[in-house]
Amino acid sequence: MDSSKKIQIPVAYRASILHFLSDPGAGNGASATEFFEDGILLIENGLVAELGPADKLVNKLPKDIPVKDYTGKLIIPGLIDAHIHYPQTDMIASHGEQLLEWLNKYTFPTEGKFEDQEYAEEVAAFFIDELLRNGITTALVLATVHPGSVDAIFAASMARNMRMLAGKVMMDRNAPEYLLDTPESSFHESKALLEKWHKVDRLLYAITPRFAPTSTDEQLKQAANLAKEYTDAYIHTHVAENKKEVKWVAELFPWSRSYLDVYDHFGLLRERSVYAHCIHLDEQDRKRMAQTGAAAAFCPTSNTFLGSGLFNCVGALDQDIRVAVATDVGAGTSFGMLQTLSEAYKVQQLIGQKLSPLRALFLATLGNARALYLDDRIGNFLPGKEADFIVLNDEATPLIKRRMAVTDKIEEKIFIYIMLGDDRVVDSTYIMGECAYRAI
Repeated sequence: MDSSKKIQIPVAYRASILHFLSDPGAGNGASATEFFEDGILLIENGLVAELGPADKLVNKLPKDIPVKDYTGKLIIPGLIDAHIHYPQTDMIASHGEQLLEWLNKYTFPTEGKFEDQEYAEEVAAFFIDELLRNGITTALVLATVHPGSVDAIFAASMARNMRMLAGKVMMDRNAPEYLLDTPESSFHESKALLEKWHKVDRLLYAITPRFAPTSTDEQLKQAANLAKEYTDAYIHTHVAENKKEVKWVAELFPWSRSYLDVYDHFGLLRERSVYAHCIHLDEQDRKRMAQTGAAAAFCPTSNTFLGSGLFNCVGALDQDIRVAVATDVGAGTSFGMLQTLSEAYKVQQLIGQKLSPLRALFLATLGNARALYLDDRIGNFLPGKEADFIVLNDEATPLIKRRMAVTDKIEEKIFIYIMLGDDRVVDSTYIMGECAYRAI
């Protein structure tokens, strides 16, 4: 049986409940947000059945439906990570380099270990559990060049019934020999993995050229061939992260107008394509992102950690670009989306922009779901949505408890979670209505 269709008894959850119906920073006012100080979330067969105020719903519930009481805590939709490298788990917090040097010194040697299938499976299991511990219920994940690394991350995700996206890295030049494939092998291996995993249970496949410098023209053509054949697959890569990288791309592809134009030339700019970073794009690039429906993944902790630059998140949203937020582990310095949103706020401050608490949380939930074209399935609590959600504890640390005690405004509480919170505030993580993680 498809595990996402497993029969479950209805369960109601009582707590403060917050979710979004649209972007609260796009002039939608109060209609963008639904908040119930005392709410009921009813789950049936892993899906949201009903949401509303407890005083109206609790007496309507059949007497045999159990009510899980989280009074005093906050339920929000599961957090979504739009760009993360699971093979880099063991090299997070590696000191002292910028992007290209960091890849050669740390990343490539670490990814070489994934030729060992047992190692890949162990890292994948730890990685998935770390996501759940941080309240992340869906992620768009890069594996390595090894097909077995994709099998490992999808198997670990499926065992936990998670909606996850991943793909094999395609890389045929400018990397160590032990990590190179070829245009032909990358096409055939990616195609086989697509056939094996795409749309199985809650899994989705992403065609994944690492970044333009590590793919020849022929490999990018093969990636485009896969994209043409599998129009509902995702495309996932990097663009315009680092100024030295941008210059290198201009040397490798002298015919291109820009770094983004390389991907556009090969037909890789479309809906369900996600481009990490997008810091050093020009006006024409940004217009193409908006026109094609491609998404920009904003990775604030890795951008500052590697000294890459400051992404104008608010400006991109104002230009109708689909913007997602991402941890980008292992250049990113935390699996925690709350900590990532904290850095996102600070980056916007540095460039003279304001990112409100509610808009920040919107980006990590419904906003990221929209960027991934999954907002018909996840991201909020409309009836029929998949019931991935988390429970936040506003007494998780003495400081958070003390700070929360002097406010009753939900906007300010969310900002406190973002600025002071980490994995300790995640009380529980639910996948399709079933508890997948609970803090001790």
